[in-house]
Amino acid sequence: MKPATKTANHQVLTRLCVFALVMFGFGYAMVPFYEKLCQVTGITNLLQPNTTKRELSNTQIDKSRWITLEFDANIHGMPWRFAPVQRSVRVHPGEMTHVVFEIKNNGATPMVGQAIPSYGPKHAAEFVKKLECFCFTQQALGAGETRQMPVQFVIDPSLPASVNTVTLSYTFFEVKGANVSPAGSAG
Repeated sequence: MKPATKTANHQVLTRLCVFALVMFGFGYAMVPFYEKLCQVTGITNLLQPNTTKRELSNTQIDKSRWITLEFDANIHGMPWRFAPVQRSVRVHPGEMTHVVFEIKNNGATPMVGQAIPSYGPKHAAEFVKKLECFCFTQQALGAGETRQMPVQFVIDPSLPASVNTVTLSYTFFEVKGANVSPAGSAG
């Protein structure tokens, strides 16, 4: 091999080794750079997954007080049976609450009803934040059909401290003229 070719090969090998070392150093430096970038931008850090669990916990729950929620169910002029599965629950303000009501059409024909909520004390209505409720839509029940219907809500922590009990009452009214599809939903 010619000395010029040997020198050129040696230079290429040296450059490749230096390039490989620089790339290794760059890759090694990316970890702290990435952590700092995530910290500055507020992006979740994948190297500390427990951080996201702490961030997702609800800090709005007022664990210093309890509210008793009482449930009432009424039917107006319909052959339905309607009742809460639980008559009352105790919760902390700000805590997600899930309750279930059961309804049955004791009549011989399908019917459509709509539940109207009311609250006691009356001003408590603005502090009950419903996320899911059967009262949002009309309910169609076939003859003899039974259904369990959920209500999911939060009592706002700003509920006055003088209120220790909230009554949530629903009254079902028939929706006259509503079409009942064979699947049991109002149409």
